[in-house]
Amino acid sequence: MILLENEHLAVTLTAKGAELTRITHKQNGFNYLWKGDAAYWGKFSPVLFPIVGGLKNDKYIFEDKEYSLPRHGFARDQQFEVQQISNGEVLFTLSSNADTLKVYPFEFKLGLRYQITGTTLSCSYEVSNEGEKDMLFSIGGHPAFAAPLTDGTEYEDYYITFPEDESVTYHKIAANLISNQTETIELDNGKLKLKHELFYEDALVFKSLKSNMLQLRNTKNAQGLDFSFPDFPYFGIWAAKDADFVCLEPWCGIADGVEHNQQLGDKEGITSLSPAENWKRTWEVTVY
Repeated sequence: MILLENEHLAVTLTAKGAELTRITHKQNGFNYLWKGDAAYWGKFSPVLFPIVGGLKNDKYIFEDKEYSLPRHGFARDQQFEVQQISNGEVLFTLSSNADTLKVYPFEFKLGLRYQITGTTLSCSYEVSNEGEKDMLFSIGGHPAFAAPLTDGTEYEDYYITFPEDESVTYHKIAANLISNQTETIELDNGKLKLKHELFYEDALVFKSLKSNMLQLRNTKNAQGLDFSFPDFPYFGIWAAKDADFVCLEPWCGIADGVEHNQQLGDKEGITSLSPAENWKRTWEVTVY
């Protein structure tokens, strides 16, 4: 276990998957992350790399060769190297190797940098192209936040606020792929009320949010969080069936569409990184 700590927060992480496992506010004592109950979903905050979501038939084509990857890629199951920079900062790194090259033919270095400042935790994805050809990848976050968070509240007491949106349109998922079917939800003063049934058909996938900061709050008390994700063009919201959490998922990339030709270079949202170039995106959560 790796610990980040200041006077406000105690944050724990693990080298497997470079995964965040707890965010504890020292003043109120609450852990804002899901407890990881395997009866519902045994993860906390996996990284999605080198793909986000599912591939059509779990396969893609690059340079006329077919490769196979599971939903959300392989990084979340890998053992990362750890560099504890300070009490408030840690860097996890994963480099391409013989096993990754069999399923993903690019030489890379992936870094996850976590930092705490006051009551804010930031997570930065840092990607380097270590090879001699353009690197194609997607990456995203999948943090699961507790709902209910406090005693005396229930799931239906919680809501997500979209400060810049009056309504939100999401794409439905069909067999792990993005369908052409959409649905629009009219918000109540920017608020989307949580209910378990929202996620019975899988995640809500957004391609055109105006908001790049969301709030998870409840109607019973002042505890909640702000989640900021500038420069992530896609966003998912998900929970396992009847589980007491909600995932807020910023993505640079998206699952294949149902009509996708499986060519990696034609994949929606794919990022192309030139040799020796570096790439970085950051999301932040502030708890209160």
